[in-house]
Amino acid sequence: MKMLINVPETVVADALRGMAAAHPDLTVDVEHRIVMRRDAPVADKVALVSGGGSGHEPLHGGFVGPGMLDAACPGEVFTSPVPDQMARAAAAVDSGRGVLFIVKNYTGDVLNFDMAAELAEDEGVQIAKVLVNDDVAVVDSTYTAGRRGTGATLFVEKLAGAAAEEGAPLERVEAIARQVNESSRSFGVALDAPTTPAKGSPTFHLPPGELELGIGIHGEPGRERRGMMTSGEIADFAVDAVLEDLRPDRPVLVLVNGMGATPLLELYGFAAEVHRVLGERGVAVARTLVGSYVTSLDMAGCSVTLCQADEELLRLWDAPVRTPGLRWGM
Repeated sequence: MKMLINVPETVVADALRGMAAAHPDLTVDVEHRIVMRRDAPVADKVALVSGGGSGHEPLHGGFVGPGMLDAACPGEVFTSPVPDQMARAAAAVDSGRGVLFIVKNYTGDVLNFDMAAELAEDEGVQIAKVLVNDDVAVVDSTYTAGRRGTGATLFVEKLAGAAAEEGAPLERVEAIARQVNESSRSFGVALDAPTTPAKGSPTFHLPPGELELGIGIHGEPGRERRGMMTSGEIADFAVDAVLEDLRPDRPVLVLVNGMGATPLLELYGFAAEVHRVLGERGVAVARTLVGSYVTSLDMAGCSVTLCQADEELLRLWDAPVRTPGLRWGM
């Protein structure tokens, strides 16, 4: 195993210390594992809090800042943060207008965010919750009851975050987050497995010359394994899987996401194929984002997320954002 780490036990803490050094506009509480906007709580603004296991960077800590999240809670690698983290974060960023929890649909995350909501409400913080479950590859897995939460998490955090930045009330911010989730679908593909620091070896075995269609962001199995396919063939399969479920009648936001070890050269080529398939299927593209945003450590592969967008969602997408992982308009 070759990794740029000290010891597996301190990987998350070391990364948080580095994040604090690199981004002075954030407040990073290494002891309690919370990343916050330095100006939090922002007066008269609904706060957004998310979190999940580490290893998916820049999700979620890299999306903390004006226009997106107010706080993020990293757990250990591929492990949910604990309820005390989220409750502490909610209390720290609440301005009195309430807090929206954005939760990916994994069993540990759901249970711990539910407990955190109870703790925060006991302390007088108004909490709303939105579950992200956009993955069309499988309905149930070892990690979830229902669909997994994947790339649409970025869309939910960006669009709901923009609404909150504009001063929308909690009920409206929650409604936008739900609309985005309901309008989004994703499909992922693995070319090689990730390696966790604790295990020191790939989390599953993928023979040479094979790929996994419908993989999850923790390396969960997908629909099937096949021999290696071209970029165009993968785009045909992935986009068709999404369109079988989404059936958009409006332009879409497109996220072509790298899983951690896929270079931009390949991702841009794959984005061209995604656009080709969408054009052939009669789906208009409003905006496209290409890069590694919802990763799985060093997994080789990609995912496609489509979000059917109306004029308000497009306006919110174009609204200014300033975070370590996503920034424009400021």
